[in-house]
Amino acid sequence: MSYSPDGQYPQYADPAPEPESGRRPRRGRRWLAVGAAVLALAGIASGAMYHFEIPPFTDKGKSVSFGAPAKGGGQAGAAQNAGSKALMPTGPAADFKNSMTLPDGTHVAVTTLEGKKSGFKGKVWVWAPKEYDDPKYAKSGFPVLIALPGGAGYPNNYWMGTDLGLQTSIAKWYAEGKSKPFLLAMPVLNPAGDDKGIYWDGSDIPGQPKMGTWLTEDVPDLMKANFRTVKSRDGWAFMGSSTGGFASLKAVLKHPDKFKAAICSGPDVVPDSPLWKGHDKEKAANDPGALAKGLIDKKGPDVYLAFQVGDSENNKKTLPDVEKWIATYGKGPVHTSMRVIPGGKHNAKTYVPSMGEGPIQFISKVMEGPVE
Repeated sequence: MSYSPDGQYPQYADPAPEPESGRRPRRGRRWLAVGAAVLALAGIASGAMYHFEIPPFTDKGKSVSFGAPAKGGGQAGAAQNAGSKALMPTGPAADFKNSMTLPDGTHVAVTTLEGKKSGFKGKVWVWAPKEYDDPKYAKSGFPVLIALPGGAGYPNNYWMGTDLGLQTSIAKWYAEGKSKPFLLAMPVLNPAGDDKGIYWDGSDIPGQPKMGTWLTEDVPDLMKANFRTVKSRDGWAFMGSSTGGFASLKAVLKHPDKFKAAICSGPDVVPDSPLWKGHDKEKAANDPGALAKGLIDKKGPDVYLAFQVGDSENNKKTLPDVEKWIATYGKGPVHTSMRVIPGGKHNAKTYVPSMGEGPIQFISKVMEGPVE
């Protein structure tokens, strides 16, 4: 419904009563009704045009920048300070386009990243909590959570949509003191669709696109180039569901010098892509169990892995497999937590609310940010 600038419909004065009968003509009232109907239709039409993303009734596709501009350009406090825990944006700035605007005014934006280290080109969606633009945090680095989807994970990352409530949940959990105010990076997980069971395990499989390098080097580099982040691994974590849960688990165990924690929802715990055929050595180097054993043998560094699995997952092996993995490798520097979700199914709508019941707290307690 549309309203006039003062929030009221126009009012029309009735003419003086006719001397003969004292009755008031209804013309003014008819015009009032017509005006109200026109305004109502206009409101419905603009709402529909916004819903279907028809310009100029939507801001989708508009350029988005993150962080308050400083005098002379760039972000506030953009000068690097060697003694600071925060890393100011290193550049170059990416071309972010608005994908959607949330009710609190924050934006989910998207860019196409040409990975310099992996050679892979794909989309990455990003989101920053409203605190990121708060002047009191103008010189603060924020922690990053790289969110990986299940399924094909291509051409979209389903965490970028607002229907699952990941962004609003993080904002809510932060307000409740449960979570860090994470920046979100939501890249495509695979280089193509899930055709005939083909997927890439978030890994550098010989002869295939280097998706492991894409996720653990190119995507973090994008965040460092465009956002105020945390210099140390204490500000870097993964989360994911299903195949994204496996990729998150493996990324932290393979690169504990870069990442400190992960939330793994309904994950696989072994690499099982058919593309590994003929590459047993490389497959073993991407096995979370073998990687965890290596950390245990070396006695560090410490990593923190929050698992959650529904008790009604469609794959009945998921829960016992994860429990066995934790019993075998959850020791020494490999710190784990486990949440079994009552009635939980193998889907993101199950996993997001459950994250606020323990997993997000588990990783947030050991991570830093915002820091100066």
